[in-house]
Amino acid sequence: MTFFQFAPRRLVSQASCRLKASSSKKQKFCLEMARPSSNMADFREVFAKAKHIAIITGAGVSAESGVPTFRGAGGFWRKWQAQELATPAAFARNPSRVWEFYHYRREVMLSKHPNPAHIAIAECERRLSKQGRSVVVITQNIDELHRKAGTKHLLEIHGSLFKTRCTNCGNVAANYKSPICPALAGKGAPDPETEDAAIPVEDLPQCEEDGCNGLLRPHVVWFGETLDPDILTEVEKELEICDLCLVVGTSSVVYPAAMFAPQVSARGVPVAEFNMEATPATDRFRFHFPGPCGTTLPPALARHQTEI
Repeated sequence: MTFFQFAPRRLVSQASCRLKASSSKKQKFCLEMARPSSNMADFREVFAKAKHIAIITGAGVSAESGVPTFRGAGGFWRKWQAQELATPAAFARNPSRVWEFYHYRREVMLSKHPNPAHIAIAECERRLSKQGRSVVVITQNIDELHRKAGTKHLLEIHGSLFKTRCTNCGNVAANYKSPICPALAGKGAPDPETEDAAIPVEDLPQCEEDGCNGLLRPHVVWFGETLDPDILTEVEKELEICDLCLVVGTSSVVYPAAMFAPQVSARGVPVAEFNMEATPATDRFRFHFPGPCGTTLPPALARHQTEI
């Protein structure tokens, strides 16, 4: 099931206003949206009035914590890019190699910490909840840095590095073991000269449910897999009620997440993008703040003078 099949027709049929501006009112709206503002004072006025804030985050927010993205030039682990390893076919073909890759990523993340952007989001959620206002974080990241920072209302649409799913019984469980199994201790070096460990399947992470002992896999959404429809239902509910949306550190090219904020904007809700550079969706948003998220986001989410 794809998101387009799952989502209500009224949502997925909303095209870019630039393609469907049939009235002069829509045309005027689209022209205004084609020139996003970088006026922080104007954004802060909108922020002060918002009751339900949705924050969509991507790899850019974690990159400032030193998290490797495995995307673009140089984004290799050994001689493979993520899209060559993060697939069901790759796992079926060579589960040892895929587990080495994810073991490496898990060990890296255990040494990383939330940066000012993660902390600003979590602090904002705590503060606004005391005022009867809500913040939800919808993240494409699997690193749990939002959780480490203290974010409570978190929807991890691509799963988590620190959860496993049994390929036999389907049980999903949190797992923070280091290493995740004895056979992976000291394995996973990213150097291109490193040879595969070729760990036997029976020595890879195994399900601990009574009588199962099935092979575990990372509980993440791989290339070629669809997102959890239950998570998408929650995302849809939050996007329907939000009156302000922030897009933080995402390239807006990975679907279905890339369509979330444009859909919110299409119904007239202010959207603010915080990213190093413009994205394919920038012209659809009311605000755009270029630069590192850890620099631009904290002042944007700080206590407003009108807050009680």
